[in-house]
Amino acid sequence: MGMMRHMERQDEMSRDEGETGGNAPQMPDGLLPAQALRGLIAAGHISAREPISAGQVQPASLDLRLGDVAYRVRASFLPTARMSVEAKLSAFGLHEISLAGGAVLETGCVYVVPLQERLSLPSGISAAANPKSSTGRLDVFTRIITSTGPAFDQIPAGYDGPLYAEICPQTFPVLVRPGTMLAQIRFRRGEAENTDAQLAQLHREQRLISGDTADIADGIALSVDLSGESGSGIIGYRAKRHTGVVDMDLPGGFPTEEFWEPIHSLKDRRLILDPDQFYILASKEAVHVPPTHAAEMVPFNPLVGEFRVHYAGFLDPGFGHEAAGGAGSRVVLEVRSHKVPFILEDGQIVGRVIYEQLTEIPDQIYGMGIGSNYQAQGLKLSKHFRD
Repeated sequence: MGMMRHMERQDEMSRDEGETGGNAPQMPDGLLPAQALRGLIAAGHISAREPISAGQVQPASLDLRLGDVAYRVRASFLPTARMSVEAKLSAFGLHEISLAGGAVLETGCVYVVPLQERLSLPSGISAAANPKSSTGRLDVFTRIITSTGPAFDQIPAGYDGPLYAEICPQTFPVLVRPGTMLAQIRFRRGEAENTDAQLAQLHREQRLISGDTADIADGIALSVDLSGESGSGIIGYRAKRHTGVVDMDLPGGFPTEEFWEPIHSLKDRRLILDPDQFYILASKEAVHVPPTHAAEMVPFNPLVGEFRVHYAGFLDPGFGHEAAGGAGSRVVLEVRSHKVPFILEDGQIVGRVIYEQLTEIPDQIYGMGIGSNYQAQGLKLSKHFRD
């Protein structure tokens, strides 16, 4: 889609939000695709100190870049109406770290980093953020904060201000620098999530997961694969402690055996999760996200056990789409048990995926010539590791 089309679309968006008046038709609710994100950038609703690169724009999200400094803070926090992020950094910051030339963020420490991107959203556009897939697979807990917002990863409609990343490496120390991309952001108009009835209809038409039946209730259920039927007998990986540093911008730079212990299947097809250990597992079902939709894994549900199964929950339009080379794509599960050991059984439901309609089909989808790292994946570590 050319720039003229982007500007025409942005003019329509502005009229729809009442910024210029007029009687333009109501734009549909949904997540904004890549071409609409470029329109927001062209119109100045998304801006940055350094120009936003084409590679940052994903099929239904935008990758966010770290700025020049990180602030080590005493504890995680949220801003309030009385204390902005800047005020809390002044009150609770321990020291300032320059990221120029690269800096190591240590495990167990909390950092706040101003991002290069800032927002000036129209009144009808809100946003939500999530760690990138590779960030989640490294157990780097990352959340986005607005200047005065009361919730992590949620940006209200009409927000005008800077963005910050709260970063807490849980397992591996990581090397970052200005421009490192740890998080991504989606933009939505109105309500985009499908109801269970709509999801069931979409599954009948598009077959969203493999298997004989689909368990649909507040999303579509996924179960864990502990069978070892892939041929290798490996069902997952357990992260090692006291490892070296992982450079977040160096794909394929680290030997797997120095950071991960493979987990082999057992006859009883069970796995006991040790408290505060980090695991990489995979879903039993292959997942399909048609180009008309995007999806998100619900990260934690205490009703199915005291463990978290996903940190980086965004699934792009085209993930697992056969025409984009993704047939058989499984969801990688980033698993951490809370406080107590927990027994997982093969085929046990561990989470649910919700689907959201896009306002229109993206002009690029996951896996089609855009450098997607995890299309057609099975059990897979982050892109940083090599065999």
